[in-house]
Amino acid sequence: MRKSFQIGAAFIGVIVGAGFASGQEILQFFTSFGAIGISGSIVATLLFAFIGMNLTQLGSRLQTTSHQKVIYHICGRHLGIIVDTIITFFLFGVTVVMFSGAGAIFEQQFGVPSVIGSILMAVVTILSVTLSVQKVISIISAFTPFLLLIVIVITVYSVINFDFTSADLQAVTASQSRGASHWLLGAILYVSYNIAAGAAMLTVMGGTVKDEKVAAWGGIIGGLGLGLLIILINVSMLTQLKEIASLPMPMLALANSMSPVMSTIFSIILLGMVYNTAVGMLYAFTARTVKPETKKFKGAVVIFGVAAFGASFVGFITLVGTVYPAMGYLGFTLIGAIVLAWIMKKREQKHVGEN
Repeated sequence: MRKSFQIGAAFIGVIVGAGFASGQEILQFFTSFGAIGISGSIVATLLFAFIGMNLTQLGSRLQTTSHQKVIYHICGRHLGIIVDTIITFFLFGVTVVMFSGAGAIFEQQFGVPSVIGSILMAVVTILSVTLSVQKVISIISAFTPFLLLIVIVITVYSVINFDFTSADLQAVTASQSRGASHWLLGAILYVSYNIAAGAAMLTVMGGTVKDEKVAAWGGIIGGLGLGLLIILINVSMLTQLKEIASLPMPMLALANSMSPVMSTIFSIILLGMVYNTAVGMLYAFTARTVKPETKKFKGAVVIFGVAAFGASFVGFITLVGTVYPAMGYLGFTLIGAIVLAWIMKKREQKHVGEN
């Protein structure tokens, strides 16, 4: 079970990057819809757990070292080529978003020019990705418990200090920029683009375990943990929506409203989660193009990392608002293929049982 929890924590670590932990993604896809966005959070939780279970289990069954084998298994040869290409492209795109997000955190919280923050994140990420996959998983899972703890503290504080009598959520949410036209679509889109980016590392993590049940439970635990974080962040931002709506790092602003110490702690954890996702994405992207743990792999990591840093100058909010929704719509294909593969497997098991 320990391995399942490690995979689950790493699953959360891969998905929870700058946009998620900072609250910017949750703001656009859940909080902007008001109280009904909590229903969206629950839908997202169930989807994350179901898809995480399937991807880690498939990774274990196929003993894969990159996402290619799993994608071709569930999508077939022809569709697999398209989905594989899309996922590979967005792995790089999310790495770019993480480098940009690190710059935004350094600038907003510490007054350091964003380019310095992006350079530091790029350098540390490149160095980390040259390690073995087991070490990468251990690194990614390390920050997750601390994030969960501080988000719980911020949520409790925000709810306690929420003035229910003067709140007008409907008026505030009406003026918000939304990631989708409907709360349910927003929830599905959110899971879709995260899975489109996270599927690669999920399958790699599953491939490190030979027991399919252990791998599957890792996916379930990670999915439920992600859902809990979404709900908590959503609730905390709903209570202070008017004050934080226009900020690139709304959760950081909530931490700052509590105390400078809390703000500093959250900033460090947030940088840790950005680092987690950057490491996961850059590793999975490079592993798809070059065989891991070779001299060529390390050289490719440096080249791709520098290229991602160069692309990060587009700007954090712009990247979150354009790269992620596009990934979401394309990720629908992957989710549909996963669900279909699950149904086919259940039918096959039923047929075998009857015979």
